[in-house]
Amino acid sequence: MSDVWSDISSEFLHLYPRGRRLIAVAGADAERSRRAADDLATALIAAGQHVERAHSTDADEAALRGDVIAPFRTGSDPAAVLIVSGPAALLSPTARGIWNFIVWQLAGDESPHSIAGAIVDVTDPAAPTRRFADYCALPSSFGA
Repeated sequence: MSDVWSDISSEFLHLYPRGRRLIAVAGADAERSRRAADDLATALIAAGQHVERAHSTDADEAALRGDVIAPFRTGSDPAAVLIVSGPAALLSPTARGIWNFIVWQLAGDESPHSIAGAIVDVTDPAAPTRRFADYCALPSSFGA
């Protein structure tokens, strides 16, 4: 497991130590998001977390809320983490409030998303790297 995923796992657990928490792993390529989310799930499990996984190919918000988010929120484990992977549409303006934490994965020269809590370059999936971007001077719509 990469140190990048362990570090993001630690950061997330520091910010959100308990409760039923939701993470989105999104990007321009939904299948790359799936692998990145699986790697993050492995790191969270290694940190002692109960992790549930879901993947959305189209990020249909109504289906996501009804079929994935609502059942998770009413689950019996009081300290679970749900990681949902999929396309950039997971971060639509109306869906952004669903997530406690957002990971944006990209490759090569793809643009990052300005609302992501973590940006990970997965050009080489075996050796992901974390990118840090300063968006203070950009409008909130940048990268949407």
